[in-house]
Amino acid sequence: MAIVNSEIKQKTISNEVSLTGVGLHTGKDVTLTFKPAPANSGFAFKRVDLEGSPVIEADANYVTSTQRGTCLEKNGVTIQTCEHVLAAFTGLDIDNAIIELDNSEPPIMDGSSKFFVEAIEKAGIVELDAFREEYIVKDVISYVDEESGSEILVMPAKEYQVTTMVDFGTKVLGTQNATLNRLSDFKEQISDSRTFSFLHELESLLEHGLIKGGDLNNAIVYVDKELSPETMKKLQIAFNKDAIAVNANGILDNLTLHHPNEAARHKLLDVIGDLALIGTRIRGKVIANKPGHFVNTQFAKKMSKLIKNERRNNVPAVDLNQTPLMDVNQIMDMLPHRQPFLLLDKVFELTSSKVIGMKNVTMNEEFFKGHFPGSPVMPGVLIVEAMAQTGGILVLSTVPDPENYLTFFMKMDKVKFKQKVVPGDTLIFKCELITPIRRGICHMQGYAYANGKLCAEAELMAQISKIK
Repeated sequence: MAIVNSEIKQKTISNEVSLTGVGLHTGKDVTLTFKPAPANSGFAFKRVDLEGSPVIEADANYVTSTQRGTCLEKNGVTIQTCEHVLAAFTGLDIDNAIIELDNSEPPIMDGSSKFFVEAIEKAGIVELDAFREEYIVKDVISYVDEESGSEILVMPAKEYQVTTMVDFGTKVLGTQNATLNRLSDFKEQISDSRTFSFLHELESLLEHGLIKGGDLNNAIVYVDKELSPETMKKLQIAFNKDAIAVNANGILDNLTLHHPNEAARHKLLDVIGDLALIGTRIRGKVIANKPGHFVNTQFAKKMSKLIKNERRNNVPAVDLNQTPLMDVNQIMDMLPHRQPFLLLDKVFELTSSKVIGMKNVTMNEEFFKGHFPGSPVMPGVLIVEAMAQTGGILVLSTVPDPENYLTFFMKMDKVKFKQKVVPGDTLIFKCELITPIRRGICHMQGYAYANGKLCAEAELMAQISKIK
């Protein structure tokens, strides 16, 4: 497994756009507004009806309930049934957006993602000056819910793919499968697949007042039991219909299926929406057997934790015995630094967006004389400087005559030190572009590793300037 910055640019929407409707479970009118968001911000819900307009990030760790939809909660503020909106953004290959609403639940619309997709396309989609981060799946990762028998796993694949297999044990629906081989097919194949319920579930929801905004146009109802006169009357009142009947295919009338396997396709839509809560794009094939919001979000939490740990311990696989791409003499041909302030010994990898370098830390370093006598520790500021010199190789490799340029620090942000670096350690540095290099300005994420562990990280910004 590996976390990489792909060559794909992040995306957001060009303009804001709004929709209005009714929440399925709250039955309340709501206005939903999509707004552009900057790179690396992801998806965030904003409750503009509450004081201070609190924000809830689309994060699996905020999931508190999965009864009839995925519910997020942060600091006592909730968002209900977020999955259809998130599926629309992910299905249209968007990375960042602000999702404003003036109630706790987005409008159900027709029970699918279709209207959200149309709104996003109306707003327009734009690329941002930042590369998308992806989690490349190398091994099978799975989550099983022993109680329900539901299982979801991800396995290696060249792109994000999803397959759902549903079996509800009823004659009226039976077993269905659905597959999305590429996100570009989401709009045509998945987005119009509507939510569904069985009659026995609907009766319970009506009894508990949990489906106040529903009607026969936004939920497919599979009739899995005899429809009694009493139930018929309740449904007529709930859906404001003079008459309700059961079609030959076993669903309540007023609806025509968009797809023979629409239930499986909607489950696939839900999986995409729920897994958006991971917060990082997945390059792998997801297979979900009997999926539901609980198993989906538990898997999302597991993936989120794995990725967080991987990010912390994503030590580059470097063979220190191989011939380096650049030795210290070649480094000095590019960097103006000299001893005792040259803090980079070798470069092993250099691409248009990433560089990996190395420094052997010995007791002969000048700084160990005073930091600290009897307990030598490499100063954190010099670890960051060495990281920056590694990044300097990246930025100077973009000009034909690097010996005629100097690299100047502009900014350090989110600097963290995790482990001590002492004599005898080998430091491995990795720097990756956060945004493309423009006008000689380089914005990058830097990591330093020692003894197989992350010892420091920082966001760095530098500018190259030609020597006069």
